[in-house]
Amino acid sequence: MDDQHDSQQPTPRRGKVLDALVRAERKVFTRPAPKSAKAQMEFLYTRAKRSTKALAERLGVSTRTVQRYRAGQLKKPHKRLQAVLVEETESQWQPQVRAQARERAATSSGMMVEVTAYFGFTCTGSSDDGRERTITTPISPTYASQILQIQEAGATEEELHPIVAEAITESYFTDWGTRADGLRADFTDVRSIEFQF
Repeated sequence: MDDQHDSQQPTPRRGKVLDALVRAERKVFTRPAPKSAKAQMEFLYTRAKRSTKALAERLGVSTRTVQRYRAGQLKKPHKRLQAVLVEETESQWQPQVRAQARERAATSSGMMVEVTAYFGFTCTGSSDDGRERTITTPISPTYASQILQIQEAGATEEELHPIVAEAITESYFTDWGTRADGLRADFTDVRSIEFQF
């Protein structure tokens, strides 16, 4: 068995907001992504324009390892390779379906967000002290568009927090600008977050 992939670095972790955006995209798939290592390898091989070398470099394994999985000689990848196969497969699965969902969110439907985090406030006048809250609220297409654009541009978790907080403030705390004029909410210590297109 080829163990070269064990010496590779682990896949970098995204933050909770970035992970939630990726999960939301994957929920719109119309067909399940390939599950077996062989099927995943075949799918990625076609996406790599049938280049064993390019796929091996992308996965951090040898070309021989790619060939063995494609031939069915290897069936159970180690943890790191399994995680990379799932991530790479799902990130490339049904790109048109994902693009259509993102387009709808950015132009007409917006997104829903459910977040449990510590919210702190600044405003003119008085306000509740900051505290942990669980909030479920719609995000307007304008904010959905901004969030998706900066995510696509490679934004970090820290760069996404202010725009997501602003979107939540607009819809939940100020009720689309009809109350709490000048309120600004920031969130930190995100416990959980989910988006839905």
